[in-house]
Amino acid sequence: MKSTLLYLLGLILLATLTVQQTHAQTYQDVKQILISKCAVCHKSTDGEAPFPLETYQDFKKRSKMVKEVIQTSFMPPWMPNPHYQDFANNRQLSSTEKEMIIKWIDSGAPEGKNKVKRQVAASAPLLTDRKPDLTLKIDKPFIVKGNNKERFVLFRVPFEMLEENTIEGVEFYSNNKKVVHHVNYMFTSIPDISMDLKAGDPYIDNAEETDLKKLMQYEPYQTNPIFYTGWVPGASVEYYPQDFGWTLPKRGVVVFTVHYSATATDEQSVVGVNLYFKKKPAKRQVRIISLGSGGIGERDIYPRFVIPPNQVSTFSLKIRTPEDQSLLYVWPHMHYLGKDFLAFAVTAQNDTIPLIHIPNWNFEWQEMYRMKKLVKIPAGSTINIVGTYDNTANNPQNPNSPPKQVYSTGNMTAKDEMLTFLLIYAPYQEGDENVSLE
Repeated sequence: MKSTLLYLLGLILLATLTVQQTHAQTYQDVKQILISKCAVCHKSTDGEAPFPLETYQDFKKRSKMVKEVIQTSFMPPWMPNPHYQDFANNRQLSSTEKEMIIKWIDSGAPEGKNKVKRQVAASAPLLTDRKPDLTLKIDKPFIVKGNNKERFVLFRVPFEMLEENTIEGVEFYSNNKKVVHHVNYMFTSIPDISMDLKAGDPYIDNAEETDLKKLMQYEPYQTNPIFYTGWVPGASVEYYPQDFGWTLPKRGVVVFTVHYSATATDEQSVVGVNLYFKKKPAKRQVRIISLGSGGIGERDIYPRFVIPPNQVSTFSLKIRTPEDQSLLYVWPHMHYLGKDFLAFAVTAQNDTIPLIHIPNWNFEWQEMYRMKKLVKIPAGSTINIVGTYDNTANNPQNPNSPPKQVYSTGNMTAKDEMLTFLLIYAPYQEGDENVSLE
């Protein structure tokens, strides 16, 4: 009787394991992992990746390639050291997730009985399956000339609405992200209705224009912005948790400063921004500050920010924090000579707060890194930024052959360099350390 009972229990256990193993080999079980970790960049519209990975059919026809890049950890790309500071938008796959995907592919990548509807990746938890409330973009495509020259182009996009709106998410829009090196854009309020928002040139091509008066016509829109932010290749949507946000005025202008990469053929480019509204006014106003090249403390980089040829050089910057801050995002930025980026804060009590460490900088994979929880930086803390640059022939990304002396200029082409660190934050309130951004 006892042996019969054990035999029956064994059969039940075996059948259960068989069912679980069979079940674990369908798209139904791996779809959420694939969508959340792959489709953020591999989108059918407005994505910088060369092809979409959003549906079962997308993954099925590229299953062998997906397996290879997952096994080698080439994809999904993630540059920061998670043991120094981990982030809410970490795209890395866990060992369990890798195993599930590979097992599914090895079994023939079956779709399963439950047909899966088309599913779009959520760029941020609060913006799942949601269309933008407002898209502001240029009226017609700009032609990026195929003359192998980088260029900076300023675009002015006016807007006028019936009421102001609270912003909970900002997403750079482009129909052709592959030609965009990076973008900075700012929002300025123009309440004076006598001022024609459409007067003047809709864009200024710094590579073609020499008239100083024409180049300066956007200056009134840039001197006192209510908010500014940007985009680099790989960056996802910027969003703010409950009670946080900033206010878009009823009337104003968005100025985009677009750095276009050099291209051999003419390319069409439409740039803009997707905006997501909150239903209620934000209780906590979000701010942004830029440190280093092109920002606060540019002249305090030590040693002087000139990168000599044929050597690896390290530069640092220290900036004192004037108020208690709660960090939502950090955004490091370097160009092709970048090798290692480190940022941390040291409090007045000499406690260290790790912010980010990217030990193997790669210009092609950048991001605005969202904290898992708000990180408090007490007033009087010193933010330390340390950048290491490889200006030798051993750096395969070095744009100069042979290596040349490189420094930071006003034009900021890819052959120049930057040591920049942007922080998106709100003034600290008691208990912010417990506010989740996941």
